[in-house]
Amino acid sequence: MSLRTLIVDDEPIARRVLREELESIENIEIIGEAGDGVAALQKIASDQPDLVLLDLQMPAMGGLEVVRHLKQGKHMPAIVIVTAYDKHALEAFDAGAVDYLLKPVGQERLSEAIERARRLTGTQAIERIVQIQEISDPGAHPRARRIVGRIDEEYFLLSADEIYAFQADGDLVWILTAKRKYLATQTLKVLEQRLMNTSFRRIHRNALVNADHIRKMSALSSQRWLITLSNDQEFIASKRQAQSVRQLLRS
Repeated sequence: MSLRTLIVDDEPIARRVLREELESIENIEIIGEAGDGVAALQKIASDQPDLVLLDLQMPAMGGLEVVRHLKQGKHMPAIVIVTAYDKHALEAFDAGAVDYLLKPVGQERLSEAIERARRLTGTQAIERIVQIQEISDPGAHPRARRIVGRIDEEYFLLSADEIYAFQADGDLVWILTAKRKYLATQTLKVLEQRLMNTSFRRIHRNALVNADHIRKMSALSSQRWLITLSNDQEFIASKRQAQSVRQLLRS
């Protein structure tokens, strides 16, 4: 089934490059182009594309504003941001984008983004809109939280459930999952605040762990505990911090 796609960028050359790249990907139907945010909203309303490749910096209305307008309407296509700016990834994901690509976009990376968008069509697209609404709602269920991780110049939207721990290393904060390690885009303090009232607990000034992934707790002394996660990552916690984790495990 073809993925009906709209290209939005104020630079004609950028639109042409994306069109040429998309033409080499199977089951992509390019239904049109737009040179600014206002025209994009009009085309999305009239043509109802499945996917929108959206630039951020445009005259009259930028890409993030386009996404925010779409969230208020009835039709929410999958949005892939394509931009030359790397500092808006967190804001874009929180707004509802499914991927964030930096120009110039390679064929392989574009294909990955298209595949991600393809998985979010149909019934899954409805689920995605619910998730976006939950992220935007401060009173949402804790498990709706999404965290942005980075590897080199690629950004990934991670579910809190798949994260084992956050570990600070100087000014950097690493996100640890079962198989990969990502660089966080926020400080450990901000992450702790975002994940308040969830299964995450601060067990050290440099570590925040997900109690759902704790496999074992071992006493090292009367004041120190060794916490082992299911991926064999180990952390040392104080007695007071370990008690907080044990209370969560019993609840």
